[in-house]
Amino acid sequence: MYAPLQVLSSYSLLQSPLRISEYVKLGKELGYSALVLTDINSMYGVLDFYHECVKAGIKPIIGITLQSGDDEYIFIAKNSNGYQNLMNISSKRLTAVDENYKNIFKLADITEYLQDVIVILNPSYLTVNDIISDQVTELQTLVSAAETIYYGVNPNDRDAINNDLMAAEKLQLETILLTPVKYLKERDYFSTKVLQAIGTGESVNPNWNFKNDGNYLHTPEEYERLGTDYLSSAYQNAINVIAQCNLTLNFPKTQLPHFKETNGLNSEDFLRKLCQEGLAKRIAEENIKNQEEYQNRLDYELSVIHRMGFDDYFLIVWDVTNFAHENNILTGPGRGSAAGSLVSYTLYITDIDPIKYDLIFERFLNEERAQMPDIDLDIPDIKRDTIIEYLHQKYGQQHMAQIITFGTLKTKQVLRDVARVFDLKTYEVDAWSKAIPKEYGITLKEAYASSQSLKNLVADNSKNRLLFETAIALEGLPRHYSTHAAGIILSDDDLVDHVPVQIGGDGILMSQFAKNQVEEVGLLKMDFLGLRNLSILENTITLIKKGYHIDFDIRKINLDDPETLKIYQNAETSGIFQFESAGIRGVLTKLKPTSFEDVAAVNALYRPGPIQNIDEFIARKHGERPITYPSKELKGILKQTYGIMVYQEQVMQVASTMGGFTLGQADSLRRAMSKKKHDIISRMEVMFINGAMKKGYTHEVAKKVYAYIMEFGDYGFNRSHAVAYSKMSFELAYIKAHYPAAFFAALLNSVIGNPRKTKDYVLEAKNKGVKVHHPDINISQSLYILRNGEIYFGLSCIKSLRKNFLQDILQERKRSGIFKNMEDFLQRINKRYLKRELIEILIYSGVFDTFGQSRKELLAMLPRLLSNIELSGNNVELFSMLAPKKTTVEKIEISNDELLEKENYYLGAYLSGHPVEKYTELIYLTNSTRVSQINESNKDKYVSMILQIKVIKIIRTKNGSQMAFVTAADQTGNMDLTFFPNAYKRFSSVLEDGNIILIEGRVDTTRGLAITISKAMLANDVRIKTYYLRLSKAFDTSKRRNLEKLMLQNSGNVPVIIVDEKSGKKKLLNKKLWLSQDKIVYNRLVELLGVENVVLK
Repeated sequence: MYAPLQVLSSYSLLQSPLRISEYVKLGKELGYSALVLTDINSMYGVLDFYHECVKAGIKPIIGITLQSGDDEYIFIAKNSNGYQNLMNISSKRLTAVDENYKNIFKLADITEYLQDVIVILNPSYLTVNDIISDQVTELQTLVSAAETIYYGVNPNDRDAINNDLMAAEKLQLETILLTPVKYLKERDYFSTKVLQAIGTGESVNPNWNFKNDGNYLHTPEEYERLGTDYLSSAYQNAINVIAQCNLTLNFPKTQLPHFKETNGLNSEDFLRKLCQEGLAKRIAEENIKNQEEYQNRLDYELSVIHRMGFDDYFLIVWDVTNFAHENNILTGPGRGSAAGSLVSYTLYITDIDPIKYDLIFERFLNEERAQMPDIDLDIPDIKRDTIIEYLHQKYGQQHMAQIITFGTLKTKQVLRDVARVFDLKTYEVDAWSKAIPKEYGITLKEAYASSQSLKNLVADNSKNRLLFETAIALEGLPRHYSTHAAGIILSDDDLVDHVPVQIGGDGILMSQFAKNQVEEVGLLKMDFLGLRNLSILENTITLIKKGYHIDFDIRKINLDDPETLKIYQNAETSGIFQFESAGIRGVLTKLKPTSFEDVAAVNALYRPGPIQNIDEFIARKHGERPITYPSKELKGILKQTYGIMVYQEQVMQVASTMGGFTLGQADSLRRAMSKKKHDIISRMEVMFINGAMKKGYTHEVAKKVYAYIMEFGDYGFNRSHAVAYSKMSFELAYIKAHYPAAFFAALLNSVIGNPRKTKDYVLEAKNKGVKVHHPDINISQSLYILRNGEIYFGLSCIKSLRKNFLQDILQERKRSGIFKNMEDFLQRINKRYLKRELIEILIYSGVFDTFGQSRKELLAMLPRLLSNIELSGNNVELFSMLAPKKTTVEKIEISNDELLEKENYYLGAYLSGHPVEKYTELIYLTNSTRVSQINESNKDKYVSMILQIKVIKIIRTKNGSQMAFVTAADQTGNMDLTFFPNAYKRFSSVLEDGNIILIEGRVDTTRGLAITISKAMLANDVRIKTYYLRLSKAFDTSKRRNLEKLMLQNSGNVPVIIVDEKSGKKKLLNKKLWLSQDKIVYNRLVELLGVENVVLK
């Protein structure tokens, strides 16, 4: 039976919208017994295609459409050897580049790979003329080398058929029917043209009546009708080719590379040697007493690893982590179930003691689960390239590669792309984008169902309807490829023996198969994930060592440190890995963790599924509900989580302890539960009950415990991962608690160029008592630094400051010493930087504040100074004579507010102060929200805010009523306020530029973030009743305890400010110590403190 021999799928990026699954499905419906895939140059989609065909009972025929110059050649694999050659051909095409990454591929590069490969020539019309006139020597090379070769003839291209037949005769080649398929159905032609226009950057007229080119999947009968008369032999040749092609792909087990640097030992012995040395080191470092237990566990794990053939794998991972540690690259404490391995711990791959934290090796690796171990390494994101380059150098170009991943035409992206092809204006494109609800993973059809504004746009006109229908047709298609963020592959053999490859942007090979597929073909995949938080942690450690002059070892901190736990109890976890979201902070506030175990439990529970157990967990911790166990024997397993199964390992322990399961069987139960395999769960229930009864438990108790496992264990989380990631989190929190200046300096270094985050972190640092300085011309480096426990902005933090300028400044300062004043600076820097706009940036940023002159003065002096330098050249004496005197400098017209705005623009934060800052106490008393804390998750919530008015726009509604749109700001950003007519009528008197106002309103996300105002007043006019309590010097500890007890017994909404005569400090107390406005409370305070020391006003 015939099938089209040139078929492009969506993996011919931005050339075809054909989805492989739909192609195979339609092919089966139309009665095809074989189907072909020949994407352009690459083999991205071949495994998906192969599996879909096998599933449908269709013979898969795999090839590629190779483009060279203006010509196309189709290569089709006859069998597995041909498939291997096809991988070589594709790899050669996509790796043949010069030092500038310019493609230098020639057909001669692939002549050795043509065995068991069918070649079909499909040259352009111009090349046909060249063939006829003997002008194509490279093509002759291919013709001579090919084992089986045909000349393709397209029956739909009537104008070229005669020339094609003449060219075939000239080359003495048989013809073959070539009917390209570039889209699935006839109606898909328009969306194909739009997709191609997205790739080329061209436009498509939506009103143009396109004539279909026929390159869609026809029925077999339609193709048969094309292959008649003078094309009958070409048609029969195509049928013969299809019959010749018989490909079966093999999917072997993972082929582990051999680790070669074993000092003359075999892999098993070398691994044991490393582990024994590591165990001795850990025992000494951690003062481990129960050494026999550790040795027995190590012996057991090593025996399992060896029997399963994974010695080399552990050595490969050890080698990478060892390189990292030798080069001062911080690695994470562990990821996933690998933290449950003592071997990993002794090799310093992980930094979690699995025995101390009761972690189970079988959750990671066991002989009853024949799977590869999976050790993922976390490294600082700024150091990942160093690790990748090490692996590249060690294993070589042909044996190590990164992994491809595909970016797709997602909801907003596809709308924007299609809108651009339709030549929509920017504001029209934005309207489409804003009409999509801010919901992760939402599709266009789902968005249409839930968004009235999107429905309105689509209904607006026929062009919009076509745009939306086209976007739906293209949604989800691959748009481009990029490098996977973590994965790499290794092989002893040439990688191309297993996977087609292409050149990556950094010169390192990249697989053409995605992450799951490289494992499917037997390659070892390893993940090295660059984490921003590890970069922050590494930077904080460096800053602590330099800034505090101490030898700080993060591994030796106390994981139950009280000050660190306060960070979690107060939910002050901005910048703390895994604990930054508003939701998890809310959990922390309720739970009040009192141990590292509590922190790990929150990390495990705050996830889809387990989250439903949080309220029960909190209630049990605080004694609001009883801690119960399904059987008293399980108390030891469940005690630390208050009787709730939080972890998968607890499921395994219960199954082993009560049901008599091996830990391998217990892991099978755990996997069956997580994958909802009810048949296995039911079968294992019988095993569990029988095992429990053999141990002396009653049938009733065993059934009750198994039901308990089903209730809680179904949502259990990997304890190894929770403990490891919570340790990294705790390390950051420890530094935040004990070395806040170092913490915030590192945190700020991680968000350079992000004004919103910069504002947040600067504000929090200040609230923590950390002094944050402007960039200083004589102190600052490129990044944020610490000096005497205080933070200095880096010069690279200044917006619009050219990189080469700041580098020259630092080099000049290092070479010739500090700058004496701005005049000295201007004389010493390179003359190409003596431009007013560049120097003004430095002035606005506060760089010259250290010289004691105001920014207004410096701005006023600058034109004269620049002019004098131009006049005096290098004559220092003349420049000094020309220096402007204070009396001769013209005053510059710029307000303090304008200076602040300039500072904010260039630094991303208000360092010199913001008008709202003086209302800090009022912000706290009114529970006001900062601008940076408002996001889409606050939709429809009512908030209070204290803001400075920046812009007021008053309009009239259709019925003539006035309303206002106001832009206001605090020190963390701008917020739009909407005063509808009723609100405007009531509060218009406070709407003046520069006013500081307290507002209340509802968060609206209809058109971006805004607050719909329900109340507004001047901040100066706000009066809140407050208790002022003065504590005399004689007020002792006993009385203080009595006062705290009184407060806790009479809590309310009235703020309390303590004036402590002994310390001389005035302090607003935490809200939990606020009091009720009650005469009895007042009298009791007077009784304790004295009437002269209690004021309520």
